[in-house]
Amino acid sequence: MSADQRFFDFLKQRIGLDVASVGPAIIERAVRQRCIALNMVDNDRYWQRLLSSQDEQQALIESVIVPETWFFRYPESFATLGRLARLRLTQIGSRRALRILSLPCSTGEEPYSIAMALFDAGFAAHQFKVEALDVSPLSVQRAQSALYGKNSFRGQHTDFRERYFSLESDGYQLSERVCEQIRFTVANLLDPALLGSHAPYDFVFCRNLLIYFDLKTQQQALDVLKRLTRDDGVLFIGPAEGSLLARLGMRSIGAPQSFAFCHSNEPLPLAHPEPPENKPLVRRQPTVPVPPPAARPFSPRPQAPVAQKTVSIPDDSKGLLEQIASLANEGKSSEARAVCEQFLQRHEPQAEVFYWLGLLSDVQGQTSQAQGFYRKALYLDPQHSEALAHLAALLASQGDAAGARRLHERAARNGHSVQSERKQ
Repeated sequence: MSADQRFFDFLKQRIGLDVASVGPAIIERAVRQRCIALNMVDNDRYWQRLLSSQDEQQALIESVIVPETWFFRYPESFATLGRLARLRLTQIGSRRALRILSLPCSTGEEPYSIAMALFDAGFAAHQFKVEALDVSPLSVQRAQSALYGKNSFRGQHTDFRERYFSLESDGYQLSERVCEQIRFTVANLLDPALLGSHAPYDFVFCRNLLIYFDLKTQQQALDVLKRLTRDDGVLFIGPAEGSLLARLGMRSIGAPQSFAFCHSNEPLPLAHPEPPENKPLVRRQPTVPVPPPAARPFSPRPQAPVAQKTVSIPDDSKGLLEQIASLANEGKSSEARAVCEQFLQRHEPQAEVFYWLGLLSDVQGQTSQAQGFYRKALYLDPQHSEALAHLAALLASQGDAAGARRLHERAARNGHSVQSERKQ
């Protein structure tokens, strides 16, 4: 067993992280950072410190976890939450408050967005409560401070900032009214005792987490999420994770771009679903349990035909890649596809372009097309960790456990090859 493999196994046991989903380089870097911080001369000495110190175990986890989140990420899901919550409130009346769970909650943007969305939908404070869980004490501490920089406010629709935040010298402070709706707790989704004595929740948010687990851990996490969601409740997941829920008998509620699933065989009735608007696709660096993190999923919206708006296309390949990301972040899915095609016409194929095309297809339910694009990305770059993770998740959701396992093994072999090259 290599020295690095010990750390891979430790993180797999503690937070469920499959090294193949993020690549060994991220973990190697975290170990190096901790060795430097502790003046450790080699991995062996650091390993002994890790085994003997719970504080250091948490420090390594914090070094691997890189929270990347913002307010009202996947805005359609919050609009859907507001509509469904109004329906649920008419059903339960004044018997109890709505119960909502956000995990992993990272630095708090998601649970606070839930509260703001419900206030905007006309709910009173006593009508709902939000539980927010994360494996990272540091992330929970930051969430509880409720102080945010500009990076937490993305996209064109940030009017909520005027309603719920005050500008301070060191950032934007969230109003006490919103903060009081959330209870933060340090907890791990993979803990067998997690919320064992709690009643299931009306709504559960768990996004961009499952793709970082291997097949066995995915099943374990899915079983927990199903238990935590009421039979008549709704589970919100990441855009690339929907197909995984089919293995549990859950199905989409039929709300476009909300990535929302329920237990029942029939989609839940939506009260006058609102027409889709142009809002951002989002792209992010991988984050791992139990923040979110998460490959670089995003939330697309249906767009008007490209012909209705002329897109300025830069000539250089770097500029084209930046334009793809920019269009995706603005919610312009069709235009992003068009720039991908422009890139392939003007330049040699690149794995990143096919990865984008695969992800665009994946979240739109075009699974066969998505598989083809992911495979093209991996042909050009066998170590493209995000393409490996998304394709493995897609195969697993279709019952191809062997195919998914081969991809994980392939990622692990790629990681070992990179390590060997570095030692030469």
